[in-house]
Amino acid sequence: MSDDDVHTPSDPWSDLDAYAALPRLGGLLLSPDGGRLLVSLATPDKDGTSYRSAWWALDPGGLGPAHRLTRSVEGETVGALTADGGFVFGSKRATPADERGTDVPDTAPEPDDLGALWFLPAAGGEAHPLARRSGGFGGVIAARAADILLARVPMHAGAADDAADAARRSGRRKKKVTAILHEAYPVRFWDHDLGPVADRLARLDLSDDAGERVAASTPITGDIGRALDDAAWSLSADGVRLVVDWAEPRSRSEVAGTVVSVDTRTGERTVLASDDADEFGHPVVSADGSLVVCVRHYRSTGSEAPDSKLWLIDGSGAGRLLAPDWDRWPAPVAFSPDNRTLYAVADDDGDTAIFAVEIGTGEVRRLTGPGSFGSVQLSPDGATLFAIRTSYTDPGSVVAVDAASGALRDVPAPVSYPALPGRLERVETTASDGVRVPGYLIVPEGSSDASPAPLALWIHGGPLGSWNSWSWRWCPWLLASQGWAVLLPDPALSTGYGRGYVQRGWGRWGGEPFTDLMALTDAVERRPEIDAGRTVAMGGSFGGYMANWVAGHTDRFRAIVTHASLWNLETFGSTTDSAWYWAREMTPEMRRANSPHLSASAIATPMLVIHGDRDYRVPIGEGLALWWSLASQWSGEPDDFPHKFLYFPDENHWVLTPQHAVVWYETVRSFIGHHIGRGDFRRPELL
Repeated sequence: MSDDDVHTPSDPWSDLDAYAALPRLGGLLLSPDGGRLLVSLATPDKDGTSYRSAWWALDPGGLGPAHRLTRSVEGETVGALTADGGFVFGSKRATPADERGTDVPDTAPEPDDLGALWFLPAAGGEAHPLARRSGGFGGVIAARAADILLARVPMHAGAADDAADAARRSGRRKKKVTAILHEAYPVRFWDHDLGPVADRLARLDLSDDAGERVAASTPITGDIGRALDDAAWSLSADGVRLVVDWAEPRSRSEVAGTVVSVDTRTGERTVLASDDADEFGHPVVSADGSLVVCVRHYRSTGSEAPDSKLWLIDGSGAGRLLAPDWDRWPAPVAFSPDNRTLYAVADDDGDTAIFAVEIGTGEVRRLTGPGSFGSVQLSPDGATLFAIRTSYTDPGSVVAVDAASGALRDVPAPVSYPALPGRLERVETTASDGVRVPGYLIVPEGSSDASPAPLALWIHGGPLGSWNSWSWRWCPWLLASQGWAVLLPDPALSTGYGRGYVQRGWGRWGGEPFTDLMALTDAVERRPEIDAGRTVAMGGSFGGYMANWVAGHTDRFRAIVTHASLWNLETFGSTTDSAWYWAREMTPEMRRANSPHLSASAIATPMLVIHGDRDYRVPIGEGLALWWSLASQWSGEPDDFPHKFLYFPDENHWVLTPQHAVVWYETVRSFIGHHIGRGDFRRPELL
């Protein structure tokens, strides 16, 4: 057995430490000739307190085993395959002292600041530094038919070049200055502050020097502010045309998504898609650069839900809707080599499927069956789509999809997973207004009429989302291994069922989304293998909002877990990281009708409140206010107080580190187990 073998524990679904140690598949890369397929794989570091990624090579033909390409203590990040099949990747691994990348200024920064792009030749051998700079690289993309890379380079506002940027970074660190001066909104995003560094674009031209690849870097944008925050991008095969999301300030309080084309030779920018009312994003350019497709996002109002459609832009710059009658929210992936077909992914009835859209007619054809398909890569001959597939019965696998028939075949990956402790079923019911309410039900091993299982209702976040793919953060099998049945409903506001299904719950969070959840729970509780008297509810983000709403509007559940939850819509709306988006739906009337804090006095169910201090989407103030309401309204004996608050000072919206994920599940399993009669609550050892 080699040290390249990835080991998986025999029973990670009941052993939380073993679960946290499971390797996790990341993204795919496909070489321009289709001969190399790479995947990233994350595993815990030696201390088990964070994850590190390495890149593995797969056999696109599906015959040979996977083998590891990169290994370092620091791990590897961004990656791209060049026109000659070479592999460019990001890493903070130590670089030889006598090898200075072309982007390193004469006043070299401290080693902790350095980030490098490394090059591993297609024929193998040792990787060597291609470029390095203070602050490193935020992303890289390669041309398919030219020796050109485009890189995102994080730089301080006002810095004229890399030397000035390195000096600013060094000066702030030495003086221990962390302050940020903002002059516009937003100021935060999910779990990090915006500033004082933002991405710019640079072009790296590759050449050979004494048998090694080297890169000459040319800036193609100056100080563009926060235009590239969270931006998707796509590059033509010749490396000349880059299309990219471009965040455009509309006021001091709002940013709108547009799509821009950048000539990588000159830096000249052309706005391809912008509108005073709507937004655009997620662009993809055809290989020959003649076509661009993106998503047109129709803005919501207090009474109208949003909508998303494909927007096709031809060589003249004219745009039109593609497949305007398709009632799904697609994300484009790639054009076929002849530009006759666009491939896209979209949520669809409990899956995230790959679709083929005919450019001329707008005809839409679903290619894939069950599962959620991501990181989709199209082969250069247009015959095969490679993807990471997940589902609630598949933590992650690599598949090849026939672009004509949709037939799937497996590609051997560096990891496989043990059998799951139960079975998955598709369930549904009919709401009082006659609308179908679907979901998934996990039934644990051993559940029967004679031995019914307790039920955990899990409510998804979003709210525009769906239970349609494997989640490492919300893994129902960790409860199934303890004998729980787990219900995963898609109520009103869920995606994959058409805009009308979203509209049912728009601005009415406490209305149809709530009643849909209760209707499907009612239907599942009538099953003989389910113990209706031992039911709990759980949710995170919007699911946490709904858990709070449930707590104030029914006492049917034995316990409720609310994670990263919205409590007071009035305070949430002005403190979240993208307040302008939520303000469109959260009118004063909506907040008064749907804020859970207004029903605090009705809460009788024991609640476990969980929140991270670095959660900027749902700020910690929401969790603190909920906890104060529970504590201040308690009128019983102090020792009988039934609620608990699990607080993470250095975690964000999701609680991502392995050790904290273990603590999270230990606390949750003990709390809900106690309230269905499985013994006293046991405080986790490290708490």
